[in-house]
Amino acid sequence: MAQKVIAGNWKMNLNLEQSLELIEHLNTKEFDEDVRIIVFPPALFVQPISSLIEGDFEIGVQNFSQNNNGAYTGEISITQSESVGVTVGLIGHSERRAYNSESNELLKAKVNHAVVNNFDFIFCCGEPLSIREAGKELTFVKKQLQESLFHLTANQINGGIIAYEPVWAIGTGVTASSVQAEDMHKNIREWLTEVYSTDVANSISILYGGSCDVSNAKELLGCPNVDGGLIGGASLKAEGFSTIIQSY
Repeated sequence: MAQKVIAGNWKMNLNLEQSLELIEHLNTKEFDEDVRIIVFPPALFVQPISSLIEGDFEIGVQNFSQNNNGAYTGEISITQSESVGVTVGLIGHSERRAYNSESNELLKAKVNHAVVNNFDFIFCCGEPLSIREAGKELTFVKKQLQESLFHLTANQINGGIIAYEPVWAIGTGVTASSVQAEDMHKNIREWLTEVYSTDVANSISILYGGSCDVSNAKELLGCPNVDGGLIGGASLKAEGFSTIIQSY
């Protein structure tokens, strides 16, 4: 079965002192060892946070280059990330797609680079409001997966992580209903089965990533095909994030 995963994406929030305080608070908590916990702080703070973490949570980067090294100002590589304790990276977050014009083709290159380097990643997909209102969300999300992820072999994708982010529910205070979330997650699982197999589909953790917080976490995480959450704003406060992790 797919592993349960709770990931906190801090985005461009918190200063170093606030970040360390959050980690220190999380260090005092006890969490179910069956839940994989990952935090994605701003890249500047990865090393001091990595040194402070106690227990079984991991640290990730919000973005990484599809190149090994070289003259790529402002980018960070997988090897640089791993050297400071990073184990996983985000690929294709909706904000990277929107604000940095990351195409499906570029995201495919990042996926390939991660696979070659045995670097874990969470692949993000999801539709904007206009697509949802037009009733074309399934076609839109399937295309994202087909063009950037489903070229992998069964061995390469087995045990991977996908995060479904309804763009219209990120940072807006609007949350997809549990029915809407489950419907998309169920379809993603079915597409994985079609392309690969039932066994592979059941090994892939599919996370929900749209305004999940303390008030709705238990309901969303209770959906049959929702294996966890990619948490945004609610991951910036230790008590709330801890409560979400403990919602299983």
